[in-house]
Amino acid sequence: MIHHNVRLTTRYVVISNALAQHRELSLLAIGLATHLQSLPAGSCVGIKAIASRFPESEFRIAAAMRELEAHGYLARTRRRLPDGRILPLTVSYNSPGADPAAVRETRAAPKPREPRPEPETPPAPAPAPRPPAPPTLTARHARAAELLCGLRAHAPRLLLSERDVRRLAPGVTAWLERGAQPDAVRRTLCADLPHDLAYPAGLLAHRLAALMPPPLPAAPTAPAAVDPFQNCDDCDLAYRAPEPGRCRGCEAEAAAAAA
Repeated sequence: MIHHNVRLTTRYVVISNALAQHRELSLLAIGLATHLQSLPAGSCVGIKAIASRFPESEFRIAAAMRELEAHGYLARTRRRLPDGRILPLTVSYNSPGADPAAVRETRAAPKPREPRPEPETPPAPAPAPRPPAPPTLTARHARAAELLCGLRAHAPRLLLSERDVRRLAPGVTAWLERGAQPDAVRRTLCADLPHDLAYPAGLLAHRLAALMPPPLPAAPTAPAAVDPFQNCDDCDLAYRAPEPGRCRGCEAEAAAAAA
């Protein structure tokens, strides 16, 4: 075995080799003693409290405590309080049989109270921010608003407020502008509604964004007009031109002769 240790400066507990390598204690008892030594004074260390913290049963925890008591690492007594109550007291020893003069009992010391600051006049709370107003409907969103208002006729649970209609109308308009038919939009929004639908506007907003159809492909452009074939009046050569006449060669010869 090789040790790879890091020097600890906070949150550690010192355990003697006499406990860690005890020949007669079980591994569970050694681990329980180590855990008890690491707890601050005043901690609850009853059998039920420890069993709730670890996977071992209450029976095994009780057996380990009896082992520690038998070897002097633990003592369980009862103490009477000034008001007459009797509370259980557990004492953990890191070195059984040590000189009483060297024993330092650790008690839970009350934390000093910090001076209470003088009360100050609390500042006035800032006004809560108002939620953004939904967009105002325009003539462009009229069909979308009509479709949203009519959803409750097909699915009564899709009853929307006027504010929700104004907020969702732009999303429906985007569907319609991408070529989706109103019936197709309505079927998509009303299909397979969850049984525990509490906020229909949120569901519709998600479907409008997540199921947005792609834009329609661009319409094909008409081919450019092509001039028909004509026969040259002089050489009878076929050429393309909007009207009958001479081809380019004959036009050039006629222009050269006239010059």
